[in-house]
Amino acid sequence: MTAATTHAAERDGIFVDNAWAPSSSASWLDVIDPSTEERVARVKEPTTDEVDAAVASARRALEDPAWAGLSPDARADILEAIADGIDANSAELQALTVAEVGAPVSVAPFHPGSASWLFRYYAKQARTFSFRDDRAREDGGTTRVLREPVGVVAAIVPWNGPIIVAALKLAPALAAGCTAILKPAPNTPLASYRLAEIMAEAGLPAGVVNVLAADRAVSEYLADHPGIDKVSFTGSAAVGRRLMALCADRLARVTLELGGKSAAIVADDIALDAVLPSLIPGGCQSTGQACVALSRVLVSEQRHDELVEAMKDAFEAMRLGSAHDPETEMGPLALERQRDRVEGYIELAREEGATIVTGGGRPAGLDRGYFVEPTLLTDVDNAMRVAQEEIFGPVISVIRYKDLDDAVRIANESPYGLCGSVYTADPERGFEIARRVRTGMITVNSFIIDFNSPFGGYKCSGQGREGGPEGLAEFVEPKTVHMLPTVGA
Repeated sequence: MTAATTHAAERDGIFVDNAWAPSSSASWLDVIDPSTEERVARVKEPTTDEVDAAVASARRALEDPAWAGLSPDARADILEAIADGIDANSAELQALTVAEVGAPVSVAPFHPGSASWLFRYYAKQARTFSFRDDRAREDGGTTRVLREPVGVVAAIVPWNGPIIVAALKLAPALAAGCTAILKPAPNTPLASYRLAEIMAEAGLPAGVVNVLAADRAVSEYLADHPGIDKVSFTGSAAVGRRLMALCADRLARVTLELGGKSAAIVADDIALDAVLPSLIPGGCQSTGQACVALSRVLVSEQRHDELVEAMKDAFEAMRLGSAHDPETEMGPLALERQRDRVEGYIELAREEGATIVTGGGRPAGLDRGYFVEPTLLTDVDNAMRVAQEEIFGPVISVIRYKDLDDAVRIANESPYGLCGSVYTADPERGFEIARRVRTGMITVNSFIIDFNSPFGGYKCSGQGREGGPEGLAEFVEPKTVHMLPTVGA
């Protein structure tokens, strides 16, 4: 085992009531380093009885004056203390992220850094959000609108950015006064468990956040639990549909941030030097394992060859290697099954008639680890599966368009609508094009994800929003209280 993971080399319990509770489960979840294929840790998967205990703990904390009695400012103080704790333990959290996710050392600081920022951001939101406002009535009375915590939240996070997505859900939920069960993916629990300890050390009352790692069956049990008031899930559209169905019977609240097949529209009037610095990272960040990835690049026939050649050069210049190597720009995929999935789509691209310009295989000299070369496809029709389905790997399709109206049509012919970009020398024209693309987030002349603003998508990319004040609003229930004048007063 590496020094990076000795803190959590083996966990034989779950984190409940701010302490480690031993588990009676016989099921272990292995954590495999994607760069080496070696097991670096293992944790117990809880039994359903232990899930019940975690939910019961969160329900008690929801009503306990130690949490329920806190003012928004007091909750904000705790969020800021959690952010301080993340910063103080940043090096350890980075190392855990490298070991369990395969995020390169060069980008690992982004993970705890973003988590810390989110807790500080929602501390500010807690201090300014309107949890109550009074409205005058025509009869001389008052209508008081309260915004109360939605209740106990199941925060189910993916394996590609576990601590960032945990913060994206927990920080607004706690700002709103909710309690939560944090459920990390079975292969990436380490940073989440360390975050749980940091939150307890920061003064979060017992039971407010309980953490348990689990695979699909136990995760579904949690989502379907009658003690859960809201499910906030980030992951695939297929799993999102399943969780939504589970919540439907009891009408539990649901926020879903699901997949994407985002398009970048490159107009003829912009220099490629202004496009490539954000287009390439936008497609290949996190080894393409990002729901927001710009996986479809739309370009006119006139500029097609020029853009493809420039992208080919950029792909071939990327430094692939172990996530532990500071020189690495692109690390491995996070899972063996994910590498198999990506390789399957590359083979499908060949069968569908696409041309592999560069990549398409495993990089030479990297015999261990879940590596796939960044792969650039041309001769792609937008109806092909490789253009319609989320691959979740470093595979980018270049698609020709006739004119900008055709580009918008192609961008919108997708079951997804999460992210996108428009590149043009005229930002106002870019804005008008962006307005026509059916997607939740889109950037003119760059690729930006900004959690000051709502994050989420249209169509199969989910429902609800995270980030910004909109993200906090997802965790409150409005209550209207009418107060009439006293009769005869």
